[in-house]
Amino acid sequence: MLPRMLNNSVSVVNQRAKSNMRVNVSQGSGWRTYQERLQREVRIRQLKRKIFLVGGVIGGLLAVVFSGAWMSNRASRSVEAPPPLQKHSAQQKNTAAESFSRQTLATLLVPVSGDSVKLADEIALENNGVRYTLKTTLNPKLQAYVDKLLERSKTLQAAVVVLSPHDGRVLVMSGHDKNGADTNLCLKAEYPAASLFKIVSAAAALEAAGYTPDKTLYFDGNRHTLYKNQLKQQRGRYTSETQLRKAFAVSNNSIFGKLGIYALGPQVMNEYAEKFYFNRSIPFDLPVEISQTEVPDDEFGLAEIASGFNKRTRVSPLHAALLASVIVNQGEMAAPWMVATVTDASHALVYQAQRRALASPVSKKTAADLKLMMEDTVVYGTGRKTFSKLRQRKMFKDFALGIKTGTINDITDQFKYDWATAFALTPNGNDGICVGVLAVHGEKLGIRATEMARAIIDYNFRL
Repeated sequence: MLPRMLNNSVSVVNQRAKSNMRVNVSQGSGWRTYQERLQREVRIRQLKRKIFLVGGVIGGLLAVVFSGAWMSNRASRSVEAPPPLQKHSAQQKNTAAESFSRQTLATLLVPVSGDSVKLADEIALENNGVRYTLKTTLNPKLQAYVDKLLERSKTLQAAVVVLSPHDGRVLVMSGHDKNGADTNLCLKAEYPAASLFKIVSAAAALEAAGYTPDKTLYFDGNRHTLYKNQLKQQRGRYTSETQLRKAFAVSNNSIFGKLGIYALGPQVMNEYAEKFYFNRSIPFDLPVEISQTEVPDDEFGLAEIASGFNKRTRVSPLHAALLASVIVNQGEMAAPWMVATVTDASHALVYQAQRRALASPVSKKTAADLKLMMEDTVVYGTGRKTFSKLRQRKMFKDFALGIKTGTINDITDQFKYDWATAFALTPNGNDGICVGVLAVHGEKLGIRATEMARAIIDYNFRL
């Protein structure tokens, strides 16, 4: 405002001076009139100078004041730490977080715990009148792809869990029920594990029995059957020779049955089952049913458990993915987690997940041997046919691809349980996924678990 007022004052003075200058000397009353006019002009010029001087002084003072304030503010900002990403202070965060426990998180997740369809990368939930926003680890594009894949799978039921093996982040959790049942199949341990349990038996053979992947072993009869006469130690005319890695790749039941009887025994089988979190609660953001196995003392019972050729050992799809994660994570099972952060209505951070190790079932050496055996399964075993095209593609040329499959009927022989637990690692080994797939087929087979695992791996690395 001040510069405008000064300009207006000067304008008025100029106008007055100009009007006075128009007066002709001859119109006055002689010399006195002329002198008075000259004096007025002098006074006007002096007034103009004073106005400009005052304006200059005031303007200078204002410039000093404003520049000083600007410099002070700039200087204060230069020594202050940059503002935090969150809108709350650390003290507010700690205060809010004190009242938010893992149990609070579990309670908060109850509305979505029974239905994987309700899961998303961001979820808004309410508890005791307080609204919370949950940021999850789910990959929206991959989740949507798997959802559609299961919908068109023509299975009675299907479930998929995709996770990051190195830190346990769950990237996909998707379930499908032909009848539209509202249930999260990924967390249910109602399904016979079948030959997935051979991972546990192979780990025990490598560590407890001192076997190597190239250990020579012998079997009789069909490799996919399990009869008592196939479990004898004597070698005869029709006895076949193989190696442990080949027996694993083709899922040889009689070889693994004899491992359970003669190399491992009930105590070792129980020990390694627990190491891989069978008969134990898996800590997770949502409740997970306990995967169960019962190791009997009789020989044939041991053979059934060790080979997976039984309907008593049960596993959840989440647990299936974790089995593969141990192998590619150098023997460590990272605790699975899905909720990354929780903020309340005021945007205060009340929960933040931390990566943690759940267990170390096997050594790095054993994990490397198991990884080799799962890669063999893709090259010439039960996953060869399905993964052959993927392996031939230039993009996957140097990838580490591995799988373990499993198939078994239910007790009534009406349904077929079809399993795949697989991994895919980039050439540098720093990036990768583990996939656990369950497909339940009726009279007609839908898309097989191995085919879905391959499609998911393919899509994930094309994102």
